[in-house]
Amino acid sequence: MKRFLPLLAGLLTLAAVAYTVRLPKNPDAFDTEGFGRLPVLVNGRLKPLDTVARTSLLLIQNRQSVKNLAGDSLTPRQWLLDAAFKPDLADTYKVFRIDNNEVLALLRLTTADGDGGVRFSFNQLEDHLEALEQQSERAVQIDGPNRNAYEREVLKLRERLAQYIGLRFSLQLPQSESFAAEITRFEEILPTALAATEAKMAGQPADDALVKELSSFLKKFQLLSSRAAVLAIPPPPAVDDPNAWSNIGDALLGSFATSRVAEPVRDYAALGHAWRTGDAAAFNRAIAALGEHLVGRDDPRLSRTSLEFLFNHAQPFYTAAALYVLVILIGFVSWLVWPDVLARCGLSVCFVAWLLTTAGMVARMYIESRPPITNLYSSALGVCWFGVGLALVLERVFRNSIGNVVAGLLGFVTLIVAHHLQFSGDTMEMMRAVLDSNFWLATHVVTITIGYGACFVAGALAIVFVLRGVASRSLDSATAEALARMVYGSICVATLFSLVGTVLGGIWADQSWGRFWGWDPKENGALVIVLWCAVILHARWGKLIGHRGLMNLAIFGNCITAASWFGVNMLGVGLHSYGFMDSAFFWLCIFWGSQLAVIALGCLPPSLWRSRAALET
Repeated sequence: MKRFLPLLAGLLTLAAVAYTVRLPKNPDAFDTEGFGRLPVLVNGRLKPLDTVARTSLLLIQNRQSVKNLAGDSLTPRQWLLDAAFKPDLADTYKVFRIDNNEVLALLRLTTADGDGGVRFSFNQLEDHLEALEQQSERAVQIDGPNRNAYEREVLKLRERLAQYIGLRFSLQLPQSESFAAEITRFEEILPTALAATEAKMAGQPADDALVKELSSFLKKFQLLSSRAAVLAIPPPPAVDDPNAWSNIGDALLGSFATSRVAEPVRDYAALGHAWRTGDAAAFNRAIAALGEHLVGRDDPRLSRTSLEFLFNHAQPFYTAAALYVLVILIGFVSWLVWPDVLARCGLSVCFVAWLLTTAGMVARMYIESRPPITNLYSSALGVCWFGVGLALVLERVFRNSIGNVVAGLLGFVTLIVAHHLQFSGDTMEMMRAVLDSNFWLATHVVTITIGYGACFVAGALAIVFVLRGVASRSLDSATAEALARMVYGSICVATLFSLVGTVLGGIWADQSWGRFWGWDPKENGALVIVLWCAVILHARWGKLIGHRGLMNLAIFGNCITAASWFGVNMLGVGLHSYGFMDSAFFWLCIFWGSQLAVIALGCLPPSLWRSRAALET
């Protein structure tokens, strides 16, 4: 039985993963899943409406779940449908996150007014939008690094409100009682009203009522055009540019030239009317018509939007994070009972979690048509993928469950970091011009990220050494020697890839900015990682340090790697700066403090270590 337990553990984990990636089912009679699959163009990228709903909620409230006034949970797609077609109802949902008490005072709110004390509805904010705008204009005049917490929160709330208002205007006029009826009326009078308008401009007799009605439609469509955040109408077949999508307002303004309304505009109007009136059959017919006009087009990107919808539903990285926690628990238990069997069980579960992480990254690569690492979010995924993979190799070689624990710990922490990086919006955003090079993204960025992952693996192994040595007697000489070899090998890998990645980055910089090296903070951070790894190796080769010194230096490598990966991005200077993030800076300081605390434990006199055998070499 013990021989087959690892295989059984792996198969059960695979079955659980397969269950999470099954095709979703509609929660009710309305085909909201079909609505979520519909493609739209936003910020230069074709994506399903499901992605628009999820990323908007993450930006607005830092989570994807929504509850209505009755306490019922809504899916992101249902929330988007309400925001677009039932704005009066959506305005009551408490989705706007506000974390600053001064901002609450500006809006005359208290924590007792919000959901969990931090989330508020549009109705609660609407009467004070003018005051918020005034404070926002003042905050915009201040340089980013000099803004205080209040000013940053004011600008963040304005961005959230702009996102929400843009969604309200994306598929119909929010103030329209029946947008479908207005579109029908507009199409009925359009030819006659255009003729009347031309006659009046020529000084001939004309129907003034029709001219006035057409002018009213023109103003409404111009408002819709100026505020919509989503380009929902594809280009006509005669247009060669596949990115020439338009919002519904622009499409309706184009009707003045063609004397007809585009089919997708009619379908969206019918969709909105059906959602408002609760007509599921009409709603599903409109979804089918939109699917024919949008999904059925000859555009290779549409296959990627279909995969993206399934990717959103499966949420592979959430499942992988849960599995990594399970791996940690199995590893801890294996140090107490059944060490050989549970170590192999943990290896099986961790390998499945790593395969799931790999599948998620491959799916993102296909959707983006890019290498795996394009921004901070995907860099966290890259560190997770390589770090866990390296730890699995070490576990396969040494078979002591330490590789399992380190793999699970590193995988879980980096996926949590990635999760919190989603709050800034779409994680598959379009590339900045200087980054728009698949070759360099696939070489320099990937190589540097591998170096980060190897440094963190070495640091995590060293933490295990210190904590086990100080807190228990389980760290015998054989285990200490194995850990030293694991850390040494990880440092060698980190040195190689960090050095090669830094050189490649210099070549890319020379091609992009005309200089190989400019002492930019990010460049300095990469160089310090290489130098620190070299210091560790030379100290080891010169026998200047033993096991304990090696471990303390490797743990401090975590601080240096975190500074290069995240810290320099928050300085607000240099070509690699992505802006100061106060919450991220707080957690970065917490991380540095925790690593220094472990180093302090590692520096305790040998007499205070419970596993003194580990210090003999």
